[in-house]
Amino acid sequence: MLQITPEQGQIAVKRRSLAVLDLGSGTFRLVLYAYEPGRYFQLLDELREPVALGEGLSRGSLAPEALERGRKALKAFASFLEALKPDEVLTLATSAVRDAANGGVVLEEARRLGLQAKLLPGEEEARLGVLAVANALPFQAALVVDQGGGSAQVSLMEGRRFAFGRALPLGALRLTEAYLRSDPPKKAEVKALEKEVARHLQGLPLPRGLPLVALGGNLRAIARLHQKRKGYPLDLLHGYYLPRGDLEDLAEDLLSLSLKARASLPGVQADRARTLPASLLFLRLLLKEAGAPGVYVSGVGIREGALFTRLLPEPHLLPDPRAFAVENLFRHYPFNEAHRERVKALALELFQGLAPLHGYGEGEKRLLLEAAHLHDIGMHIGYHEHHKHGAYLVLSTPLFTMSHREQALLALLVRYHRRGKPEPGAFRSLLNRGDARLLLRLSALLRLAEMLERTRSGRVRGVRVALGEQVRLLLEASEEPWVEVVEASKQEGLFREAFGLGLEVAW
Repeated sequence: MLQITPEQGQIAVKRRSLAVLDLGSGTFRLVLYAYEPGRYFQLLDELREPVALGEGLSRGSLAPEALERGRKALKAFASFLEALKPDEVLTLATSAVRDAANGGVVLEEARRLGLQAKLLPGEEEARLGVLAVANALPFQAALVVDQGGGSAQVSLMEGRRFAFGRALPLGALRLTEAYLRSDPPKKAEVKALEKEVARHLQGLPLPRGLPLVALGGNLRAIARLHQKRKGYPLDLLHGYYLPRGDLEDLAEDLLSLSLKARASLPGVQADRARTLPASLLFLRLLLKEAGAPGVYVSGVGIREGALFTRLLPEPHLLPDPRAFAVENLFRHYPFNEAHRERVKALALELFQGLAPLHGYGEGEKRLLLEAAHLHDIGMHIGYHEHHKHGAYLVLSTPLFTMSHREQALLALLVRYHRRGKPEPGAFRSLLNRGDARLLLRLSALLRLAEMLERTRSGRVRGVRVALGEQVRLLLEASEEPWVEVVEASKQEGLFREAFGLGLEVAW
């Protein structure tokens, strides 16, 4: 059984491990998770093999070379799993195995290696994708598209639940094989592909005006290419928005390039360069059919959907995905919880007491408390510069339902919780008007809360805010909290810049 080492200072908790092996038509991928049901999960490892299993699918059968690549990958994955012995292994076979006349060969080989492969019906594959989106993006209703190598699942999500989904024979590899045979593709080939895609899409009951969410490796590769072109300041794909006009420009540019030229583009994996034009043409037509102004990128898909079926009871939905994501990140890099809760309580008292000066609401309060929840996670790397380490960790993983603007602000608040002048820096282009001041004010509150807990002893039990010609903080403590008074008083300059008033700290 896979053993997960507990973090230093924590009580060892029995965690489960889950391996999900996704036998995709373009790529085989194995992901390994540790999780505690209802509480926590962590990605421990992953393997990826670009097998192009769907080669030959447009002609009805998988090519012998594709089957051989699949066998080698399966053997490697089975060996990996045999060494680690996770508690559970889910092996999911998708459209190449489902649709090919000889797809059963893959299932037989998997079973020979001890992998009990499950052939996912198209609707179930679509359902898992919708479940992942429901838990990870801030939409109650959306159109969800998951394009793989062999098929594309187009689904409707309503009330965060699967309402409808259909698997269409519009995978990127299948379309490329059938229509885009020239390098670069010829106009007649492009028109023939578009005609085929339109024929399938026009028969779908797609309501117009809903957000369109895309998942799948090729669709994420398109977003990554767009980010590189823009010089986007975050290395995050989940939640990224790609406007329709920009996607049109990308499609025109890539259709004019040779395979070699596409493979040399920044952010493009060599194995995806061949099929990107087909994905761009498919997505362009889907946007038109759905009447969507752009597409949101999901960094999660059927593998995470499978995880949620183990992590959560029916209907496998997180009640508050954002709160779960923040706590999940804390559990990756925990620090003293009593200190964390005292800083949060002090930050909340300061926020409420200064409400007449800042006028902020629930959204800003939530951001401040999330920053307090995570402010010391950088201590896992080391004490020195832990505020910078913490900011990096906040940006190291998608935080469910949080926009890139909010995640950047959260990282900046962690970055400036102990020193430095709070400034947007490289993230300025992500922020809204007024966010620079918001960052300054919330940073001042978080830093004051941290300084009022400077000894980490809970000596300051509370703080009352008195407003006048200057702001007076009256500390509640059973004995004089000398260190806390001194350290908090040092923040007078930052406070004055943030709120336009002087600051006095008294006991």
